[in-house]
Order: sequence, then C-alpha cells, then structure tokens
Amino acid sequence: MFKKVGIGLLIVGAIGIVAFWPKISVYMAGMKTTENSKTVAFYFDASKGLKGLADQLESEKIIANKDAFLKVGEYKKLDAERLASGKYDIESGTSYRTLLNGFTKNSAGNGNAEVEVEVTFNNCRDVYQMSGKVAKCLMIDSADLADMLTNDSTLEKYDFTSEQLPALFLPNTYKMFWDTDAEQFLVRMADEFKDFWTPERKSKLAKIGLDSPSEAVTLASIVYSEQAKNPEEWPIIAGLYLNRIKQGIRLQSDPTFKFCWGDQLDGVQRLTYEHREIKCPYNTYYNDGLPPGPICIPPTQVVDAVLNRDNNNYIFMCAKADYSGKHDFTVGYAEHAANAKKFQEWLSQQ
Repeated sequence: MFKKVGIGLLIVGAIGIVAFWPKISVYMAGMKTTENSKTVAFYFDASKGLKGLADQLESEKIIANKDAFLKVGEYKKLDAERLASGKYDIESGTSYRTLLNGFTKNSAGNGNAEVEVEVTFNNCRDVYQMSGKVAKCLMIDSADLADMLTNDSTLEKYDFTSEQLPALFLPNTYKMFWDTDAEQFLVRMADEFKDFWTPERKSKLAKIGLDSPSEAVTLASIVYSEQAKNPEEWPIIAGLYLNRIKQGIRLQSDPTFKFCWGDQLDGVQRLTYEHREIKCPYNTYYNDGLPPGPICIPPTQVVDAVLNRDNNNYIFMCAKADYSGKHDFTVGYAEHAANAKKFQEWLSQQ
C-alpha cells in the first residue's frame, strides 16, 4: 500500500513539474545575471522592441544568454509599447528579471530604472549650433530640432521673432531624460527662461532703459563677443554701450559686423575696413541701436552684468597693447584715438 502511495506521489509530482515547468523555466531564466564587470551606461531606443533590446545587450556584452532574456521578456509581454527609450546604468551582476523590470515603462512614460543625462550647450552662435550640441546629448535629430524651434507656430507661441529666438535659451547644464523630444526640450527651456526673468531682473531691465529680455540678451551677446576672457569688464562694457544708446551714438561693435559674415571670418585675427563694409541689419556701424537679435547665446552671468551695468561715462573702448585681452576705456575721442594708434602699432610688431 505504501508503495502504491509513493508511486502516486511521484506521479502527482511529475505532473506538477510538467504543469509548472514553463513558470519554473522563466523563473530560472530570470535569475541569470549580466556579464558586465562594472556599471555600464546603456542607451536604448524602444522602437527596436524586445528582440532589438536583446540583440543590443548581447552585442555590448551585457548578457550572454539571449534566449533566456527573451523568454523572460516574452513572459512579461514586453513589446515596444511597454518598453521605454532612455539611458540606463546597468550594474554588474544584475538579474535578467530586474533588468527587464528596469526597461519597463511606468505611468510617467519613463523606464523604471531610466536615469537622466546632462544636456549642456555653451558658446553657441545661434539656435542651429545649439541644436547640434543638444542633439549630442539627447535622442533628437539636430535638423528636426532646429526646424521645430524656428517654425512660425513656435515663434508665435512664445512671442519671439526669429532673430530674437536665441534669447530664449540660457546656456547651462540641465538634467533631462535621453528620450526627451524636441517639444519637451522647448517647454523646459521656456520654463527656465521664465524662472530666470524674475520681477527683480525685470525691474533692473526697465532701469537701464531696455524694453525686453531679448534686448538685454542681445546687448549681453555683444558684450560677451567683445570680452570673453575677463569677466570683470562685462559691466563696464555694458555701461559703455548703454551710454551710446542713450546718447544716440551707434554701437560700432566689430563682432556685430563679423556676425554678418557667418562662419567666413572664423579664424581671422585681423578684421579690416573691407570686412566692416558689409550691409546687414546686425552691423552696428551702419544701423542705430541694438541689432534685431543676439549675435551669440551668451552666459547668464553676462546678462546679469548688463542688468547691473557699471555707472560710468565711457563712450570708447580699445584693446590694450598687450596680451591681457583687456581694454582701455575713455570718455573722449582724442584719448581713444591715441589708444587705438598704440594698439595698431603694437599689433604690427607682433
């Protein structure tokens, strides 16, 4: 009798194993771990689907058993819709089950284990150059981003002209998800712009005689183009140019006519009168007041230097006859002419 009971139990056990084997095999597959010996950064486009994910993990030597990985993913019914694009930091020895849970899209639309990336753009001439730098940080095509930023509906929505648009973007390092799209990027930049332009800054804007944030950024872009090496001169140069605007004197800033040439003068050390003769709205030798928009995307510190201008009476500036990158500032033209002559003589000797 006991023998019959034992046989019966074995039969029941075998049936149970057969019945639950799919789940057992999935469990065992899910317990397999990654091959990487240290934490690795992994970028994934969910449009590749589960198989694409497995292929990429295998090719980057993160998993060794693709079949086991797929078995767990298929059991979880993880298709392209349920996977999330993004950057993932995959630790050594991560189980396949934990790995797949990390790639699973949550209610916020991100992967459960998705991490943010740093988005940095500095020293950009315009939104096209900025788009190129942003595209190196995010899963965005630079041309598509630039097209979206400059289309008429975007300009109308944010109340900028195409020339003023660079003023919307504040150079910095931002944390974003790698799969942030162009529209989300723009919304984030607009929020940063609103946060920067506090009531206090807007009050200072009115006190220095400028009408809008874009005008302050435009002036800051000229100040920065004149002086990128010595920040202590930023408020002095800002004060000088604001004096010129107030007195109806043209700014006569060399970087503005250089901007008119695009990249044709990149690397040119000595600008000539022939370069200055170009006719375009940005050339402050031919046009009164500020240009129609920024000639670069300046750091926010320069914008603050404009808002906190130095209360000087200077009208003229000339590069010093040395390698300091600093300037001599004067009120009268005669002294300025003497400084200019000294600088030209020094330059000819170099």
